[in-house]
Amino acid sequence: MQSNDAIQFGNDNVQLSECPIEESWILEGRPVARRYVLSKSADGSAGMIFWDCTAGRFQWHYGMDESIYLLEGSVIITDQAGVAHHLEAGNTIFFPAGSRAEWNVARYVRKVAFCRVPMPRSFFLARRLYRGLKRMVPRRVAEPSPRSLFEAG
Repeated sequence: MQSNDAIQFGNDNVQLSECPIEESWILEGRPVARRYVLSKSADGSAGMIFWDCTAGRFQWHYGMDESIYLLEGSVIITDQAGVAHHLEAGNTIFFPAGSRAEWNVARYVRKVAFCRVPMPRSFFLARRLYRGLKRMVPRRVAEPSPRSLFEAG
């Protein structure tokens, strides 16, 4: 059994499972999307996935921040301002939570996506305050236990 703090290793040779695109988002064709969750943070606020999709045109609505790196294929992304961007393997793009974009996949596209649920500004202010207070409190230096002094390696 792995603990949550175990380092995980993998490769891109994984079995992707179906990840249907919301039917009302499909504008043209019959795109088939699949994904594989590579990792998730312990608190569930971030993760990394492989995702691929066959030909089609569809809207995508982003409920969280998503940074992608295209691994294979190409896609035309039309942003909310109506500007089309042609992306191919090796390109990156960032979609902030709340944005939407039109994807036009001519044949096939495969990406790795880094997804993160954005935290409210108040969370970061509270964290900054906590860290500031923590620095003001003197730290106790931990003394080694007698047992650890005599154990090897």
